[in-house]
Amino acid sequence: MRVSTSKQGRSGLGLEAQRAALVHFAQTEHFHIVHEFVEIDSGKGHDAIERRPQLRAALAHAKKHKCHLGVAKLDRLSRDVHFISGLMVHRVPFLVAELGADVDPFVLHLFAALAEKERTLIGARTRAALAAAKVRGVKLGNPGLRDAREQAIRQIREAANARAVEVRPLIEQIKRTGATSLRDIADRLNAQGVAGPRGGAWYATSVRNVLARGLQDVPHVGPLGGPQSSSAAPTSS
Repeated sequence: MRVSTSKQGRSGLGLEAQRAALVHFAQTEHFHIVHEFVEIDSGKGHDAIERRPQLRAALAHAKKHKCHLGVAKLDRLSRDVHFISGLMVHRVPFLVAELGADVDPFVLHLFAALAEKERTLIGARTRAALAAAKVRGVKLGNPGLRDAREQAIRQIREAANARAVEVRPLIEQIKRTGATSLRDIADRLNAQGVAGPRGGAWYATSVRNVLARGLQDVPHVGPLGGPQSSSAAPTSS
């Protein structure tokens, strides 16, 4: 799995979706996932092997275990058509969940070319947007934009904290019934139809994130996610 920026890596944006796609693909096609590699790096450039240690490690691991390297989308492997073609020429086996297990090599070349073209268009659109903003007098990185980003981050954190407060009692109940691992808890939550943090399935990592979420950011939360005891009666409006 790959994201392009450290900010995406810290937030997990995109990683859960890639993981869900790969898990679903493996289950559907009867593959077994033997290891997971996560990388924060750009998908451009034909020197990906030298520049991306996690990709290099993933390819070596696949070779050692005589298995395929799996990615959710082709552009997660690379956005460079020459790099993709080089892997195919050297018969490095890889699977793309989005395209299926029996994708034709011509289709792979086509999607690689489209990924590279998309990277070029993204760069052109970004440069155009920055130029237009400059014409309008917008100063990039000004306090207004910074405040807006900080407010958005606070809102996301508050929503995640609120969701953690809702789910923690259920997780504690599941633990009391004998679930001994994060994966067991995730399986129980999925079996009960409880929506995951982003509306999808639960995984061991998402359960861990909920349990590890700092409760000091959430008002009126007790040590197990329940309300703090108080001698005052609750008010209503």
